[in-house]
Amino acid sequence: MDRKVVLSTAYLPPIQYFAKLLAYDVVYIESAENYAKQSYRNRCTILSANGPLNLSVPAVKSLGNHTPITMVGIDNSSEWQKNHWRAVESAYRSSPFFDFGADLLLPFYTQRFENLFELNMELLKVLLGFIGVVVDVRFTTTYLTSYPEEYHDCRYFIHPKRSFKADDHMVWVEYYQVFSDRFGFVPNLSVIDLIFNEGLGATSILKSMNK
Repeated sequence: MDRKVVLSTAYLPPIQYFAKLLAYDVVYIESAENYAKQSYRNRCTILSANGPLNLSVPAVKSLGNHTPITMVGIDNSSEWQKNHWRAVESAYRSSPFFDFGADLLLPFYTQRFENLFELNMELLKVLLGFIGVVVDVRFTTTYLTSYPEEYHDCRYFIHPKRSFKADDHMVWVEYYQVFSDRFGFVPNLSVIDLIFNEGLGATSILKSMNK
């Protein structure tokens, strides 16, 4: 039987999320839910010279809290792309694989996006392509509050306000980080932290994190 996981959409997902992508035979991305604020759906965390830094894509909810996730827009009047790229460049320009990562990500900060779900999926496709992993990604068509046992439902488990240390399906593996001399190792940052610091070695590290 195929191993299945259900994930929310996520902006530059955390390592915990990316490890799930590699651990399951089939990945379902939730596309039938309503937008949930203060989640990874529109935010990520990178490691800056001053410590962990949250970056959020400004969301436009045309129907308020009942806006379907696939209808959530992006407020492009805020210059969020310029601010995010400036933060990413400042944080990782001295990392070993910055040039590779910059080529990968820069187009997303120069091209205008109107829809959050589309932005997230395009980023996910490019990131998976970079690490050389083929994932069977499907989309939910109906919202379910819970799933049968054969599905690992991580939609709300992988969340900024929930402890990733409670994930007993993972082993946390340390890797090189630019600012480890200041902060020690900081786990579960955006997967771009792993890519900038380890390059193609990110794939084996992610695989080694899954029990």
